[in-house]
Amino acid sequence: MAAISERPQILPEQFEEFARHLGRTVEGIQLELSNGKLGIKPAPDGDHGRIIQWLLRICIQARPELYLHDQGLRLDGYRDGRARPDGTLADADAFVGYGDWAPTGAVLMVAEVTSYDSDADRRARVEKPRAYAEAGIPVYLLIDRDSAEVVVHSRPDGVRYETVHTLPFGKAVQLPDPVGISLDTEPLKNWVR
Repeated sequence: MAAISERPQILPEQFEEFARHLGRTVEGIQLELSNGKLGIKPAPDGDHGRIIQWLLRICIQARPELYLHDQGLRLDGYRDGRARPDGTLADADAFVGYGDWAPTGAVLMVAEVTSYDSDADRRARVEKPRAYAEAGIPVYLLIDRDSAEVVVHSRPDGVRYETVHTLPFGKAVQLPDPVGISLDTEPLKNWVR
């Protein structure tokens, strides 16, 4: 009998189909493929979803030509070259004709809301800011439920964001150009543990 010399690899497309199937049949978890390794993390909770609804409404009211998409992005250097931000702000028609994964050229801002899982710190506070800056995405908004803060990253230089502003929930936050939207973050206090 011949020995198996390599660990089986799952292709991203195979993983996505498997994850969609599992998402329809098992509640409370999400699968994640990171550097070829399969992981499980908790599904976003209701407060997480409410924060995204809040941000979507503000963006549409302030800039009706834009939309906060649930769009996967192709990002070189991040995990398997793909990320699905909690929100991707771009022109309403920016991703027409693309499938699950689109290039980042039309993206004005990505938004992430921290989850209550052990990987949130590394993923949302370290890996994603670097990947989004490397992709040239002008603004990265992190709504950090653990610290009850909003962190606005801007001015990507291709390696990192040169400007990072951190404000506690309750303060007014001005998202810099090209976004140009002001956020009253007082309601975020209602959606944290």
